[in-house]
Amino acid sequence: MVSKLIIIRGNSGSGKTTIARELRQRLGDGLSDDTMVVSQDVIRRDILRERDTLQKRSVIDLTEIIVEFGRKQGRVIILEGIFSSKKYRTMLLGLMKKFDKAYVYYFDLPFEETLRRHATKLNAHEFGEELMREWWNKEDYLGVSSEKALNQELSVESIVNQILADIDDAQLVH
Repeated sequence: MVSKLIIIRGNSGSGKTTIARELRQRLGDGLSDDTMVVSQDVIRRDILRERDTLQKRSVIDLTEIIVEFGRKQGRVIILEGIFSSKKYRTMLLGLMKKFDKAYVYYFDLPFEETLRRHATKLNAHEFGEELMREWWNKEDYLGVSSEKALNQELSVESIVNQILADIDDAQLVH
């Protein structure tokens, strides 16, 4: 079996989690799911309950452990989060080397569009424009040749279909 890693990055409010969930739904086959979503927000905010600073490595370490666990089980890993290149580039490149196939997507959206999308989220009340500006990373590409940009004109359906076509997964279930 070919090991596959799908990395979905972008600023807060871009749509990363929505795409990851829809991909998992479309790639899964009901009760026995060979797909695993690894979310930076879940690791950082829910499990570790810490701020994302350059000095702390705990998010990096735990992300690597979880992704490696999934890879060893033969799961398709969907890794999603802001994952700023300044802090996470080395980790992401290292993870990509461990997989037979790695697919990298970056939401390159204007700040105003991320604000608009954030306002539609259930957790929009948890943080607002001020924090989103603090977290903002303009054109934060990893700089790998396989990285694909996702823009604001693309719908959830078209993005998911693009990724599915890219990974050409024979086990696709609708």
